Amino acid sequence: MSQSQSQSQSQSQSHSIPPNAAESPVSYPVPLSPALTPLSKQVELARAMSASSKSSAFSLSRSHVVYEDEWLVAVNKPPGIYCESVLASAPRVVLGDSVDSGCTEAVPELHLANRLDRDTSGIMLITKLHKVASRLVKAFTEHKVRKTYIALCVGLAPKWETITIRSGHGRSKFGAWRVYAAPDVGRTLPGGSVVRDMETSFEVLSVNGQLKSKEPVKQGKDNKNMVVVEEKSSIRIDGRKDVVLVRAYPRSGRTHQIRLHCQYLGIPIRGDVKYEGVYEWEAQIYDYHALHAESLSFEHPVTGVPLMFRAPLPAWAAEYCPNEIPPAFSSSEIHIG
Repeated sequence: MSQSQSQSQSQSQSHSIPPNAAESPVSYPVPLSPALTPLSKQVELARAMSASSKSSAFSLSRSHVVYEDEWLVAVNKPPGIYCESVLASAPRVVLGDSVDSGCTEAVPELHLANRLDRDTSGIMLITKLHKVASRLVKAFTEHKVRKTYIALCVGLAPKWETITIRSGHGRSKFGAWRVYAAPDVGRTLPGGSVVRDMETSFEVLSVNGQLKSKEPVKQGKDNKNMVVVEEKSSIRIDGRKDVVLVRAYPRSGRTHQIRLHCQYLGIPIRGDVKYEGVYEWEAQIYDYHALHAESLSFEHPVTGVPLMFRAPLPAWAAEYCPNEIPPAFSSSEIHIG
């Protein structure tokens, strides 16, 4: 074989091998919670359309206000209303009749300090100044704001009275929020984002209407009964069903965090079809999930006074816990609401 033939054959072979042939395919973390069902997509679309209509007609009133001072307003958001609609109608509450009378008083710089899912009710904070908003955002980011939620779940009654669950959180290939293994935190997902950590503590308040919890979780965390998620949940959701009222203490603020963790623990929230919650229960169809932002505790961003804002409990919480629900925290905070 001549030298030119040898070179030609060598070049032909080199061009036939892709430059990245030696590279292995990208390995993405595997979500541990189930994918969305066709029913959930259908129901969610109907709920979104209903909420859009309700939100456009919604008007915040003084009856929604839990607390107000010159720097911020705490309100009790109804379910099925978008946060943006609450904010849009806030000037009418802040300025009162002067809005309709054509008063030229400057409208405060209103901002949402926290957000709730469309169908979640409860405490929302609206600030009146940019500097107050930035201080509260920083407090939320640094986990200096303590939050509690009440959820009505339908599933097998847990053997635990208190528990803390730690896992990963992120969007799957199809855009849905899913639970990931805790060791996957920091790994890249198909869309380019990364798995982030999320941690929630729970306490059982009642099972089938019978009061369980007598003492709140200390500082909202149970270090003795800790679950670090590493594999798919082994709890069957399609078996026996009890009505379980729980209080949740989210340590992080991930999208749908409490809903995802309730699903993983085998007690999905009633009406939460996106995460395996019952859509129809005891001959009744539910238009939204039973999750309520119960309280927010933090130091006032201007005065420094410790505060706790507590939203009135919805009727479904009182129905399954006829006795008074134990307080979330025992502290020297000024309780409002």
